[in-house]
Parts: sequence; C-alpha cells; structure tokens
Amino acid sequence: MAAVVFWGNLLSQMGIILSGGAVRLTGSGLGCSSWPNCEPGQFTPQLSMASGIHPFVEFGNRSLTGVLSVFAIAVLVVTWRWLGHKGVGFRRLALVPLIGTALQALLGAFVVWLDLHPGLVSPHFLISPLLGAASMVLLVRLYDGDGAARLAVPARALALFVPLAAAGFTVLVLGTIVTGTGPHSGDAGEVTRIALSPIMASRLHAIAVYAFCILLAALLVVLHRARARREAIVAAWWLLVLTLAQGVIGYIQYFLGLPELVVFLHLIGAALFAAAIAWVGARLVTWQDPAPATGTSRPTLDPTEAR
Repeated sequence: MAAVVFWGNLLSQMGIILSGGAVRLTGSGLGCSSWPNCEPGQFTPQLSMASGIHPFVEFGNRSLTGVLSVFAIAVLVVTWRWLGHKGVGFRRLALVPLIGTALQALLGAFVVWLDLHPGLVSPHFLISPLLGAASMVLLVRLYDGDGAARLAVPARALALFVPLAAAGFTVLVLGTIVTGTGPHSGDAGEVTRIALSPIMASRLHAIAVYAFCILLAALLVVLHRARARREAIVAAWWLLVLTLAQGVIGYIQYFLGLPELVVFLHLIGAALFAAAIAWVGARLVTWQDPAPATGTSRPTLDPTEAR
C-alpha cells in the first residue's frame, strides 16, 4: 500500500504541472472568473457558447488539486502510522506535499483574483516542480534502508551536486520568465506580460542550461572515476538524457514559434527534469546500514552493488 501511495503522490504532483500547462496553452486561465467557485454563486462550470470549454479546462486543473490533497494526506498517514521507523527526517519530509499543495491552492486563488499576473503565475508553477522533487526523495527513501543517512559517493560528488541543483532550479525559473514574455498568456484576452525581450529571456535560459550540462558532465566523470554506486550513476545518466531531450525540444519550439503541442512536451520534460535532479541527489546518499569491511576489499555501499 505504501508504494501505491508514494507513487501516486509523485505522479499527481507531476501531473498537475501538465494540467496547469493545458490551462495556459488553451487560454483557459480565466475560464473560471472566481475562486473557489467557478463563477460567483456557481461552484462547477456550465457549458455556454461564449465560454466554450475554457471553464472546464480550468476547473479540471482545480479538481486535480483535490487528488493531490488526497495523496498528500495518505502519504502523511502511511508515514506516521507504518513508517515511523524511518526516522524524524522522513516524517518531516512527508509533511511537505500537504503543506505545498495547500500553498498552491492559496496562490492559485490570488492568480485568478489578480487576472493571471505573471509575477504570481511563475511562482505558482515553480512550487509544483519543488513538490515533485520532494516526492521523488520520499519515494527513493521508501525503498532505501532505515538507518541514519550517510554519504554513498565521494564528497566531491556532493560538492558538485549542490551547484548542479541550484543551476537546475535557475533553469526552471528562467523557463517561467521565457513563458511570461511569450504568446501563451493563459487567457484569450489581454493579460499583463513580463516586460523583457523574449529573445533575451530565451538566451539567458539557454545559458543556464549550458551551465547545468557542464556541471552534470563533471558529476558523471567524478562518479565514474570513483566507481561510485550504480544507482547514482544510472540516475545521473538518465538526467543527462532527459536534459538533452529537453534542449532539443526547446530549440524546436523556439524556431517553430512556440506551437502549443511542442510547448506541452517541453512542460512534460520540465516535470521530469525536477524529479530527476532529486533522484540523483537522493542516490548520492544512502540510509542502508554500512556493511563491515572484510579483509582488504572495499566496503559495500549498497546491497545491489554486491551483485
């Protein structure tokens, strides 16, 4: 049961990024003009020729918040009822999805009340990748041991990961700025946009991606040269593949004038990107009890490494 709850939490946290993207790309951001009701005195949307499907797209995104809340509560209940042996840190991290989802709902209300101001839309998006990252760490931690956390790779790998994670978050932030300067405002009408050249914003975003790739390549070199645990190397390689695929999609959408379908694929990549960074970070440490050294052989860092 725990696996279903934790996987469901991760997938729903990533899924709401896609439903929010659908709202923006279909111009449905103000399909419901009020909050929490769709319209004043009307909780659910109603079909009309004037509004079309926009209220249903927006309300569907809001409804997914309810699914997130169910999984977030379930994560908390399962953790405190059956997984208390994993320690205080795990129990505290289990609070993050619920707190973050509540914050998302509150911020979403202000986004509607302030007519999709980009100064709020960007933070509203950025909370979701952070919650996806926390959910990924919870999932990795679920399958790991129950001991105290300890470094499972050379310390220089962790020293590289810290700026790598910072660069990854910068990539996401600049990505929201690119979106805030572009044509997909989230509503069919006139909406305030970020007063910055889309070309300049895109170039800054690309520079951050290049810096991220350099740091990731350096991390892979360190992990391979140290013959680090297989899980960390596999996670880092998948992150590299995903990052390169994101770059290709990013250039395609730029040169094609930001078609909605390609932008949506880029959003899928963004959801996976944040979770993959957290996956790498979680694999640099382990909660397995250290195996005693035998003779002159190197201590085993993880049971799977001995296979």
